[in-house]
Amino acid sequence: MRQLSIFLSAVFLMILFVSSNTAVAQKAPEFSNDLLMDNKTYTYIIADKLEYQSLPGPNPIMWELQGYIGKDLHKFWFKSDGEALTTQNETELEFQGLYSRAISRYFDLQVGIRYDLIYEGSDNLSRGFGVIGFQGMAPYFFEVDGGLFISEDGDISASFEAEYDLPITQRLIGQPLIETSLAFQDVPEYGIRSGINDIELGFRLRYEIEREFAPYIGVNWERKLGKTADMYADPSTLSLLGGVRMWF
Repeated sequence: MRQLSIFLSAVFLMILFVSSNTAVAQKAPEFSNDLLMDNKTYTYIIADKLEYQSLPGPNPIMWELQGYIGKDLHKFWFKSDGEALTTQNETELEFQGLYSRAISRYFDLQVGIRYDLIYEGSDNLSRGFGVIGFQGMAPYFFEVDGGLFISEDGDISASFEAEYDLPITQRLIGQPLIETSLAFQDVPEYGIRSGINDIELGFRLRYEIEREFAPYIGVNWERKLGKTADMYADPSTLSLLGGVRMWF
């Protein structure tokens, strides 16, 4: 009987010792805002397009770059796209700086400014805009980006772009895209008439050597529409292209 009492006492003491050590090991860390996922600051930069297009006449180098810094709800976005001709003194660059606010799980509302740098020989056609737009992931994983622009002269225009990643293998990805723009006034000095100005359809096939670095080839078709098409001798262009996509 005495041996049983000693054995039970030893078991009780062992349980008490293990429980006290486990409680210490599982003690929660001191609270900090850094533990909350929506309080972290994130940065992201992607060159979605950095390519050379083969067109009749001058061949342009084109790019589309964007990124952000901020938290889950509030971010600062910057965007840049443009083209530079390799054989002529012509360049067109667009820059945007935007405050972005998450309005749902998949979409942000964006407001800010845009500035276009446009040079045609010695002529400077640069101008500024106010911007209100949206960006995010639509159902079925379509990435969409749209904006409404009001120029410093009061001209109103809009653009919309959608693209989709189509996995062929784990590293070979097809990317169809569509882009269009419209204007509410005639702005002939910029080759723009009121109405839907153009439509662009493209397909890029990239191989992800690393997820962050992927060379690609593709084809792109662009067509001027409506009264804008009347301003061009050839309103339709088809081009082959090659480039690289990378992100950080």
